[in-house]
Amino acid sequence: MDTEILELEMFLPYRLNRLADAVSREFSKIYRDRHGLTRPEWRALAGLGQHGTMTATAIGEQSAMHKTKVSRAVAELERRKWLVRTQDPADRRVENLTLTKKGESVYRELVPMAKAYEQTLLARMSARERNDVASGIRAIEAALLK
Repeated sequence: MDTEILELEMFLPYRLNRLADAVSREFSKIYRDRHGLTRPEWRALAGLGQHGTMTATAIGEQSAMHKTKVSRAVAELERRKWLVRTQDPADRRVENLTLTKKGESVYRELVPMAKAYEQTLLARMSARERNDVASGIRAIEAALLK
């Protein structure tokens, strides 16, 4: 039987997934060590910090998280009094989520750390490699995230 073999270590989807997970795990040490945040909690906090007010659905769409992860993250941020829920006046079934002053403070503290982490990661590559990576990512995003 002549079957083709897939070299998993060279398969682009596998490599991208491993790389994204490794970067995410390394970066998570910053917000986990400082504030005990999980990845979903960080993503929800960062989304709200960037956009101001969002729904849980919008957070899930932006971060590509399943609604149950978003729900748990939102509940934990609310328990910590880092966000508040308000009913949407136009549609009472919708809850708008907004960071509290305490949540905004944590977000503002973590932003420079996130940017510094990104710079440290980029510094591991030459200028050409950074441009190549950015170009490749844009091409894949354009093809898949229409």
